[in-house]
Amino acid sequence: MPWWKQLLVEAYYRATLPYRWWEARHNTITGMAPIVVLFYHRVADDVSNDWTCPNRTFARQMCWLRERFDMISLAEAQARLRSGHNIMPAVSITFDDGYAANCEHALPLLVDMGIPCTYFVSTRFVLEGSPFPHDVAQGTPFAPNTPQQLRTLADAGIEIGAHTRSHADLGLVTDPRVLHDEVVVPGLVLEEMINHPVRYFAFPYGLHRHLNRAAFEIAREAGYEGVCSAYGGYNVPGDDAFHLQRVHGDVQMARFKNSVTIDPRKRRTPRFEYHHQPAPLELVEVS
Repeated sequence: MPWWKQLLVEAYYRATLPYRWWEARHNTITGMAPIVVLFYHRVADDVSNDWTCPNRTFARQMCWLRERFDMISLAEAQARLRSGHNIMPAVSITFDDGYAANCEHALPLLVDMGIPCTYFVSTRFVLEGSPFPHDVAQGTPFAPNTPQQLRTLADAGIEIGAHTRSHADLGLVTDPRVLHDEVVVPGLVLEEMINHPVRYFAFPYGLHRHLNRAAFEIAREAGYEGVCSAYGGYNVPGDDAFHLQRVHGDVQMARFKNSVTIDPRKRRTPRFEYHHQPAPLELVEVS
């Protein structure tokens, strides 16, 4: 981001702080404090791309968050949403894909700080040891996690979740067999691999066009306790707790602060409704 744009974002954040403070206080009083679920991909200091966050930035963000928010698990986030009452702004940390570099600094830091984390993994790349196609296309074939790394993470308290088998865009999939292979099978494979329950599933890409109503239902029927999207929405007490909306953990601190303190502009993000709405009943006049 150009320096001048960073200044504009910082100015916007500071100018809206009084509103954010007022809204946060109002939400605390009424028990409607939102829950932000953040997602990251790769935390490392080497070759950077749009989905890599420097270690120092990640550590700074975690310290900033822990001073201001309840740092909670997805399970606790769901419990608060179901209760319809939350008096403390809260944040839950997640990761997508499954990069080996995350085991060097980021994940040990979370364990040391006592911050819960859910780590979503695409199983094909773990099993084959092959880089993700989107990294190969960028000329940065980063190493994925190994099965042993995932077992170590799970034993340390990191929640491992499923992120499809092949990092597929499920918004393009209509075949029920393919959906089963991408949604259900990865969870079973991971459970056998790590010897821990796999309770959550996250859609790759995660925007509205990448979601799939049938996949939501398949995930529920398979026994997943929740499904995550990634289009920038916030979670408010009373929302459907099965579908957790997530916000990107931006590397720019001004934009990061904007997002997690509930940006008034992003608050209006339309929620993806995966439920099939029944057709309206037709009133028939009886003579």
